[in-house]
Amino acid sequence: MKRFLSPLIAMAAVGLLLVGCTTTAAPRGSAPVSGGTLVYATGDAEPTCLDPHVGGNYPQALVATQYLESLVSKNKAGDIIPWLATKWTESANGLSWDFTLRKNVKFTDGTPLNAEAVAANVAHLQDPATGSSTGYLALQKVTGVTVVNDLTARFTLSTPDSALLDSLSQPWLAIESAKALKRSQAVNCESPVGTGPFIVTKWVHQQSISLVRNDKYNSPPADAAHTGPAYLKAIQWRFLPDSASRYAALQSGTVDVIDNAQPDTLVAAKKTKDLVAIDAPRPGASNRIELNSSIAPFDDKRVREAFIRSADVNDAITSLFFGTAKRSYSALSSVEKLGISEPKLFTYDQKAAAKLLDEAGWTQRNSDGYRVKDGKVLELNFPVSTNQSIPAEQSLFEQLQATTKQAGFKVDLHPLDLSSWYGALGANQYNLVSAPYTKVGPDVLRILYDSDGTKPAPSGYFANHSQVKDPALDALLVRAGETSDQKERASLYKQAQDIILGGYYILPLYDQQNHYLLRSTVKGVRAMPTVSTPTMYDAWLSR
Repeated sequence: MKRFLSPLIAMAAVGLLLVGCTTTAAPRGSAPVSGGTLVYATGDAEPTCLDPHVGGNYPQALVATQYLESLVSKNKAGDIIPWLATKWTESANGLSWDFTLRKNVKFTDGTPLNAEAVAANVAHLQDPATGSSTGYLALQKVTGVTVVNDLTARFTLSTPDSALLDSLSQPWLAIESAKALKRSQAVNCESPVGTGPFIVTKWVHQQSISLVRNDKYNSPPADAAHTGPAYLKAIQWRFLPDSASRYAALQSGTVDVIDNAQPDTLVAAKKTKDLVAIDAPRPGASNRIELNSSIAPFDDKRVREAFIRSADVNDAITSLFFGTAKRSYSALSSVEKLGISEPKLFTYDQKAAAKLLDEAGWTQRNSDGYRVKDGKVLELNFPVSTNQSIPAEQSLFEQLQATTKQAGFKVDLHPLDLSSWYGALGANQYNLVSAPYTKVGPDVLRILYDSDGTKPAPSGYFANHSQVKDPALDALLVRAGETSDQKERASLYKQAQDIILGGYYILPLYDQQNHYLLRSTVKGVRAMPTVSTPTMYDAWLSR
């Protein structure tokens, strides 16, 4: 039997440490103040549902972190730590895990946290009617949850899953009230019920979400800075999509915290004492452009490599991001310890690109300078989600459009809202796409590049947008997901990444950006070491 134990609430009185970022700890000698309303302005898309079980995108995770909690969490060193579960035990064959739950924890509707609630949540995530994507894909090896006793839930698996604890740390698998889950999906989407430090009280669509303090809160993660209820009395979660307006509101003091900060505003913020920056890159995959290998012209590896060689990513990042983003040459985020980086595969080289296209038969050019073969222009459809790509990133795509044109590619950029963007992907109407995907741990490679990832989840979303179908890669990802031997796991994931990068299925750009800006009067905010969402549990206002 493999046992995993750690202290439940073991925090020293230290300033909060953030994932690769500035802290917002209080000045020496000052004590947290209770009360006040914090105003948070997000530039991410407004969720269509506040229950992250439904669908499962990052905007949902941002706000759900304030009112829902997971079975386990991670500390800043990347170790799994207790949260709603105090300990967990894996069976010798890896086909079951027993989770012991915290005592005396209640959901904000008064119902108890128990093993039945955990079982109901897994069933909800796996029910096709829920329309889950992220949570559903993370639990593909889980066959069910049985109630051992009131505070012990047993997960049974079809095969061992070395990523189970990583998966359960994510907000898309957070635990909700079983009673609340019995309501209609429409009702539950408006007001999910969790055990968290805040409660959703009102959602005014296209404007804001109101959250109030849960005065009976008693279940912080093991790395929290205090126990008991949150300091803040309330949170106003506002939707402010325009980046300039968000920054202006922060400067004026109308809002206290913003996300999706633009590179130029991050540079400007460094010059003032009134603002504090938090840089918390997301785990899982790097931010990358995926090349759809299932249809022409990227069904030819030579054309994929030619596109990548003709894309001057480094110059675009330098000119547009002002040092706030570092070029990636990996399929995985720099947060992931098992990621490998291969700069030589992504060298900008127009001569090499031209040679590759000639070899692939794209030898002619039309009057506009685009390559032509058998009467067809070398044209690429690139739908861009304006909700997920900040303006600087959209400008980067325009620069890549210009440099790849030198090689003869015609890149058609199509700015779309999130719903239309999902539709374009579902209809396979794309050659290029930048699709952020956040999952704790290297198991994200299975979701993004296993052949099964080309099949849609119940939500209709599929994650393998490069549409890689390689039996050798599939086998490596299966073995990596089953072994608990860390040395073997690292070797298998390296081999898998060699195939992904060497096949030119993706063009890595940089880490998925999580830049928050705060008023200096806001103390104690930190990014969760799981998926880098902000938590306001320890936050307080010194104004």
